[in-house]
Amino acid sequence: MDYEMVQLIEKQIAGLKIRTSNNEPQMSEKIGTTWQRFYSDGIEASLAGRKNDKCIGLYSDYENGVAGNYDVMVGCEVAAGASQPEPVEAKTIAAGNYAKFIVHGDVQQAVGDFWMKLWGMELDRKFGSDFEEYQPGEDMANAEIHIYISLN
Repeated sequence: MDYEMVQLIEKQIAGLKIRTSNNEPQMSEKIGTTWQRFYSDGIEASLAGRKNDKCIGLYSDYENGVAGNYDVMVGCEVAAGASQPEPVEAKTIAAGNYAKFIVHGDVQQAVGDFWMKLWGMELDRKFGSDFEEYQPGEDMANAEIHIYISLN
């Protein structure tokens, strides 16, 4: 898979957070349900201080790399310090070096395929803040997703 090395500045994200693991049988279902709640419960529309129209799936606070538990946050980039409604939480995407991948296609299929391929790659991963950045658009079957993987 092709990628570009990029340097990112710190970003503040607000949204819904869960804890899961790649070894958890309901991992995909839990993440999907969190995305559904984000939209159907009006969380996306209620976020204060949004910086753009992109939505983010953030993976952070890893235990033992991909073998352990990690947090998943479904949210958007917001201004630092913006007061958010319940049950919204905030997280920081750390500044640093990232591998940036661009995938196209059906949102669920393209992202799932990407992660399966990534786990087979030999990147010097930091397991810090990895995230999917969904570009604005209504076509879920032919979306453009930018995926950033934190590197040492």
